[in-house]
Amino acid sequence: MTVLQRALQQARRRRGLDAALRCVPWMLVAIALAWRLGGIAAALAVLLVAAVATAAFAFHRARMLDTRWLVRELDASRTDMDDSTDLLFAPTASMTGLERLQLGRLQQRIENAPPPDVRPRWSTRVHAIGNSIAIVAIAATLLWPARPGATFEDVLSSVGVTPAAPTQTRIVQQRLQITPPGYTRQPARDDATLDAKAPQGTRLQWTLGFAPQPASAELVFHDGRRLKLSREGDDWRGNDVLARSALYRIVVHDAPPLQPATLHRLDAIPDRAPQLRVLEPDRSLSLMTQGQRSWALAFEGSDDYGVASTATLRITLAQGSGENITFREQSMTIGGGGSATVKRFAHRLDLAALGLAAGDDLIVQLSVNDNRTPTVQSARSASLILRWPSDLGTETTGLEGMVKKVLPAYFRSQRQIIIDAEALLKEKRKLEADRYVKRSDAIGVDQRILRLRYGQFLGEEAEGEPKPPPTNDADADDAHGADETTAAPADEHGHAEAGGAGKFGEEGAVLEEYGHTHDHAEAATLLDPETRKLLKSALDEMWQSEGHLRQGHPELALPYAYRALRFIKQVQQATRIYLARVGPELPPIDESRRMSGDRAGLARRDDALVAADIADPTLAALWSSLDASQVAAAPIDFTALERWLREHESRLADPLAFVAAIEALRADPDCVTCRADLRALLWPLLPRPAAAVPRRNAGDAAGRRYLEALRQEEPK
Repeated sequence: MTVLQRALQQARRRRGLDAALRCVPWMLVAIALAWRLGGIAAALAVLLVAAVATAAFAFHRARMLDTRWLVRELDASRTDMDDSTDLLFAPTASMTGLERLQLGRLQQRIENAPPPDVRPRWSTRVHAIGNSIAIVAIAATLLWPARPGATFEDVLSSVGVTPAAPTQTRIVQQRLQITPPGYTRQPARDDATLDAKAPQGTRLQWTLGFAPQPASAELVFHDGRRLKLSREGDDWRGNDVLARSALYRIVVHDAPPLQPATLHRLDAIPDRAPQLRVLEPDRSLSLMTQGQRSWALAFEGSDDYGVASTATLRITLAQGSGENITFREQSMTIGGGGSATVKRFAHRLDLAALGLAAGDDLIVQLSVNDNRTPTVQSARSASLILRWPSDLGTETTGLEGMVKKVLPAYFRSQRQIIIDAEALLKEKRKLEADRYVKRSDAIGVDQRILRLRYGQFLGEEAEGEPKPPPTNDADADDAHGADETTAAPADEHGHAEAGGAGKFGEEGAVLEEYGHTHDHAEAATLLDPETRKLLKSALDEMWQSEGHLRQGHPELALPYAYRALRFIKQVQQATRIYLARVGPELPPIDESRRMSGDRAGLARRDDALVAADIADPTLAALWSSLDASQVAAAPIDFTALERWLREHESRLADPLAFVAAIEALRADPDCVTCRADLRALLWPLLPRPAAAVPRRNAGDAAGRRYLEALRQEEPK
């Protein structure tokens, strides 16, 4: 087997070398031609490509000689193999006894005979013809006289072949240099395409090459603006600043039309304003705590290109109350730390240095800029307020007991009353007896306020101050000729005091003056009987708890307070309320017309439906005219379409896409795909159609005959 493998390798080397020698002359011809037309760079490029192609071709030709080819060659060239060479490469495990015997004979014959020579023969004639032609071609290429700056067309014309006149202008070179503004810190770049997406304010420079050269060239933008290109040698250059997104095309003059006449797009990325986020404090209104001497502030500023390293903190101090409020403003500059696009600004205000006192408000607001040039963009944070509440618990000299600091009723709950009572019991040994009773009485007052709040849902009367007995002072004043009456102030029930408009002794006046409505209809009808029963039980327990607390016995009040809390929780879980039942007021039925067939005053069935008004008829008409099935019958009004786009540009997510679709359709009005693309862009802008009236069911045959008879019936 080793002898056969060595023979196969020699055959492959011979075949690969033969293929390479056939390609070498033509490779040299291509290199010479590339060097003559394009210089050394073009020759090196052709050399590299040709070498790779020659190696690939030689390797492919060599791999074509495989084991099956070797079997065919040995069977054809040696008769002693008995057409059984394939047994030398077959697996011995699946051979029969006769095949193994034949295999042994073949191996002995190969070992005793000289090594087989299966190398392909050289094709001397083919090599000679190819080399001769290559030598002639190389000599003609190298010895042909050349002119400075000669092109391929010049070479063709020098040998008597006149190139045809160009029918179109081609872009043989294109480059777009993009230089973003310095504040964006983005590097300048060169793009081989003429489309760009860059920050607003980017400087653009076009470098174009045309074949053949036009007399002039310019860039025409979709808004009518034109940028003339200047010629520098064989290049055409133009400069512009990207102020807004635009579409443009290249237009040449005194030259064949430019092909392809592509519409290019420039997208201007606007610079966003900086963003400010308050990190500390976590709320807009903060209340000053006991012993607080400073106020910590922290903000985070971010921007797409960069945030200024400093920010301005505006501080406003509001002092006074009522109409006597004075404001004092000041500003300070604080520094920030972090990356270029995200910075953290932190500062701690000294409250004493600012002069903050009880009852004052301290308002701060941070302002930060970005690094945009020449005009910066600013952002301001929300106003943060630090409030120092007035001390309502301070007692005035000589008025002890007249000023009391109490917690509003809506801050108290039955659970809080229980917590306060339990806390008072724990401190009983540390407190004096009078102090202990006062605190218990204060909790009892809270219990009373809570009881009155829940009692309003049952229509209970409010408790007020006692009033003196009625007198006839008002009548006496009338007798002395008083011509004016002064209305007495009303108590918390809304009842007028003595001396009002009502006369003394009248039944209505007495009932209005000293009577109480023990049930409010609006409140008493909202709860079902079971819920009212639970709420009444809770009020009874609150009453008992209040009594013990006011007497200074919180330990006796706690059981009642717990039961009141349990009843309140059951009331809160109630899921039903009852409202007054009001039935519909339907018009009375005229019994005299029943079963009479009188249809006077009824609407006619054949009344035409009024079509709904279209919110934007221009847009609907344009969308309908773009129907692909009506290409010949529906001309497109491009003027109306462009006018509509200018008037409603704010509604468009991508106005340039509409302009590009319109230009494509204008260039080829019969383009079905262009119509479909523009129609798809207009579809999301169409208003939602009005709800259609469903068609009435025609019914069966009997029903249709009945309806037809009604239509033919003459009116009476």
